[in-house]
Amino acid sequence: MNLIAVDIGNTNVAVGLFLGGVEKSITTVRGSDKEQLVERLKEAWGKIPIAKRSKEQKRDGVIVISSVKPAHTEMLREIARKEFDERILLIGKDIPFPMDLSVDKTYKGSIGSDRVVAAAAAYAVVEDAVIVAQIGTAITIDLVDDRGIFLGGVIIPGLEASAQALKDSTAQLPKIDIHKPQTVYGSNTNDAINCGVYYSAIATLQEMARRYAELIGKWPQTVITGSGAELIKDDCDFVDSYVPNLVVKGIALAYRKYTDSQE
Repeated sequence: MNLIAVDIGNTNVAVGLFLGGVEKSITTVRGSDKEQLVERLKEAWGKIPIAKRSKEQKRDGVIVISSVKPAHTEMLREIARKEFDERILLIGKDIPFPMDLSVDKTYKGSIGSDRVVAAAAAYAVVEDAVIVAQIGTAITIDLVDDRGIFLGGVIIPGLEASAQALKDSTAQLPKIDIHKPQTVYGSNTNDAINCGVYYSAIATLQEMARRYAELIGKWPQTVITGSGAELIKDDCDFVDSYVPNLVVKGIALAYRKYTDSQE
């Protein structure tokens, strides 16, 4: 299985290369930087071997995408066509979700594929009930039961989105970049905003973990991922694992399950 797995988020795009089913590299670029994205995709695609019987020297690989940003999906589709003469495969459309969903029927078609594949990747390791939180432009906190069924979750603004909302919704509060606080309270406006946004995200994650545990009658493992997870992880002693690029790993899992089902 030779695969380029692409996680298109609201802000960043992660490009993962898998050769023979083994993860070789994962790099992240800003989704707005098309030139850099093309470079990363070319670099990865060039490492996929030529198909043995291909007279056209076609490479023996596929490009599979999980996306929450349609505009960037179309950009990737065009890049794949122009640069590699390939079509992309979308999780949730061309490739089925790698786990069952216990959500509203009308919701199944619009649920973020990133949430599902990340949950599937975590469950594949834990093999038990698990909470999966992605800390990015938005924060999602999802629950998978012990049978491996995705039950749903919550969505709240991410760290930077919360800071931006305060600036946009008030007359005098400034926009700040969120960072790890030096104290638990701020002695000036900027530090007060930083502490409030930072610790409210952690508190929400901890509260949802508690409520999920009460719901299913036991404490599930909690896994966090996403661009903001590294920032908060040291203050989350209730979190069991921090796994960078969990969505990319979940894309590879989804494609492997799909190909296995076709045999």
